[in-house]
Amino acid sequence: MSTTTDRHARTDRPARSEAELQQMAKDHLWLHFARQSVMTEGPGVPIIVRGEGHHIWDSAGKQYIDGLSGLFVVNAGHGRKRLADAAARQAEQLAFFPIWSYAHPAAIELGARLAECAPGDLNHVFFSTGGGEAVETAFKLAKHYWKLQGKPHKHKVISRFIAYHGTPHGALAITGLPGMKSMFEPVTPGGFRVPNTNYYRAGEMGFVSAGSTTDAREEFGIWAADRIEEMINFEGPDTVAAVFLEPVQNSGGCFPPPPGYFQRVREICDKYDVLLVSDEVICAFGRIGEYFACDAYAYQPDMITFAKGVTSGYSPLGGTIVSDRIHEPFAHGNVSFPHGYTFAGHPVSAAVALENLDIFEEEGLLAHVRENSPILRSTLEKLTDLPIVGDVRGDGYFFGIELVKDKATKETFDDDESERLLRGFLSKALFDAGLYCRADDRGDPVIQLAPPLTIGPAEFDEVEQILRGVLTEAWTRL
Repeated sequence: MSTTTDRHARTDRPARSEAELQQMAKDHLWLHFARQSVMTEGPGVPIIVRGEGHHIWDSAGKQYIDGLSGLFVVNAGHGRKRLADAAARQAEQLAFFPIWSYAHPAAIELGARLAECAPGDLNHVFFSTGGGEAVETAFKLAKHYWKLQGKPHKHKVISRFIAYHGTPHGALAITGLPGMKSMFEPVTPGGFRVPNTNYYRAGEMGFVSAGSTTDAREEFGIWAADRIEEMINFEGPDTVAAVFLEPVQNSGGCFPPPPGYFQRVREICDKYDVLLVSDEVICAFGRIGEYFACDAYAYQPDMITFAKGVTSGYSPLGGTIVSDRIHEPFAHGNVSFPHGYTFAGHPVSAAVALENLDIFEEEGLLAHVRENSPILRSTLEKLTDLPIVGDVRGDGYFFGIELVKDKATKETFDDDESERLLRGFLSKALFDAGLYCRADDRGDPVIQLAPPLTIGPAEFDEVEQILRGVLTEAWTRL
């Protein structure tokens, strides 16, 4: 068939009823990070069929606010025909070609664009197709780099308690969630954990204020950073390759860094010759109001991992941005990094990413987040008058609401109570009320919000009202 005919040909899939889709899903679709019993034993799952701006619609025609940007992904909002058109134009010209000893213009241009956005000397982009692959790349690259430096024993990595860094086997060594690893053990060795920056639970992690005149949060931040130095010394600096940290830790419910935390971490990494990896799979591309959140918190990493918002989810893409220092030993002679992915730097995804970044610039989305984040915070903080809300925390357009059984003592819910609260009531009740967000119990129970970067105060109020109604009912059920 000629390419001319291809351009005009179209195959329409038959329209399916709700019952047909649910049965097909039950018979064939394996959900990710979900109990498959909701398909095999339950009535089925919500089927989302359309998105526009910050709204999504299910197969029954009901509208919802997307309070999670899909999964921290759709930063520019749903229904951007411009991004779909960019994908189609690229696919017509060059649908696929690998970047294994070859290149194509979309990947070249995007690499240069990302290097321009990245801080300092982070000038080299190794593409992947998602966040877990980006972290896996950074882990392997750190170990390879130290071998080239004549320090083959530097292979260990440090990350924080209950931090999520992906599911590939190497990335699991960095992920700090035991429940996500036990069934796959033994995982890659060499991962060690330090306290996170959950100021609300600082005392429970062993932090005791020294009574200094510095701000208490700053004092806690230095304490938490110093635990990294303690771990490096305990394991031996000549064995530690890298520290992996999210700018705002996702798992556990949005832990922002206290003042001075990352500056102290950078000092420690420099002192012991350890690489600092800023895992920005969630936090990059406007989520914290900058292209890369390390700029928001004024620290210079050795590598940045990214994915999700780089294309606003319109096509899969991820990558690892690397400093000149790390790239240098690979730039000479016959040295190669024996690692890669078939679809890394995919032409269509790269073209979508370039168009997505154009939208960011033209619509001023980064400044929009910076201007409106304080309003989002103050709107969500209104919920602290509810007895079930213990803490509201986060930054940019990325917030967590921690739920407690007793505000005075910060007593949390036990596993059975958390199961009944989050899975038994809250997740469905919030969705039924018109809000898609995340009820998460990987640490203490939290509700997470990460809406598209296009929304503003009117939508904040709408989200707060839905949360208020559902959380009020949740408390009466307890």
